[in-house]
Amino acid sequence: MELYQVAYFVEVARQRGFTRAAERLRIAQPALSQQIRKLEEELGTALLIRGRRESVLTAAGEAFLTQAEALLAMAESAKQTVAEVAQLKRGRLVIATVPTLSACWLPEVIRRFRERYPRIELTLREESSEVVAEWVELRTAEIGFLQLPVEGNLFRVREVIREPFVVVVPSGHPLAERQQVRLGELAREAFVFYKGRVKSVALDACRLAGFSPRVVCETGELETVRALVRAGLGIALLPQLAVQEPEAGLRTLKLQGRRLERRLGLIGRQDAKWSAAAQAFVDCMDTVLLTGRPHPDKSLPDIVGEKPPGRGGSGKAAR
Repeated sequence: MELYQVAYFVEVARQRGFTRAAERLRIAQPALSQQIRKLEEELGTALLIRGRRESVLTAAGEAFLTQAEALLAMAESAKQTVAEVAQLKRGRLVIATVPTLSACWLPEVIRRFRERYPRIELTLREESSEVVAEWVELRTAEIGFLQLPVEGNLFRVREVIREPFVVVVPSGHPLAERQQVRLGELAREAFVFYKGRVKSVALDACRLAGFSPRVVCETGELETVRALVRAGLGIALLPQLAVQEPEAGLRTLKLQGRRLERRLGLIGRQDAKWSAAAQAFVDCMDTVLLTGRPHPDKSLPDIVGEKPPGRGGSGKAAR
């Protein structure tokens, strides 16, 4: 059964005849009659009693007319819904991200998106890079922001930001009055680590500097890291976006020597075209990158220019 056949039947029923219906539908009367007969053959019963002056509905035709009108109304509603989603008048977008970006960089992108597309329901989910990649793989989230790299060929990948690591110390620490420090000078310090890929990068850097750091605590909450450093439990190596300046009780020092940084990127599934809402969000992100306003209280990390989509991701990004 074709939808246009249903529409033809409804018009014949309303006009009580094939001639007037054919004129309104702007098709030849024989072609209209043929399509109605095909519909009747598929349903296995006559829908109309054809007369010389007019055609009337059979009992089956009366019953079918109600359903046919409802079906056409549903189809029109579905078309309207799709059009509204495509035109960003409604819809839903789920974004997955690592917490440092959602707290310190994405708010400006989200603000612009909400201003432009207030009827799009936006959901933000926070987790480690590994879980962000898993959510995008499972289509729980359409796009994700995480720490690169990812491996394999499941994702299309775009590098967005490169940011340096900094040393965070309590304001009463002997190093607090300095502007920068070499990583090797921290060999005897106690460290508070932020779990995940940030910890892996920091540990590798310490080992390259010639020491294994003494870890007194590790946590998956950035605020806990900052609070423990503020309390004097230890110092921390954190990405620049993770440290708000100025913050009472803390000092941030630059690292001298070999640059220690992390790369943050945008991922989506390689086998799926982004929805209109996802593309609109990326466009808002590009506007923020171009204007250089990641967050009013942040110094700007290195912005990576537009690159063609890369390949990455087996679905698992290392923590």
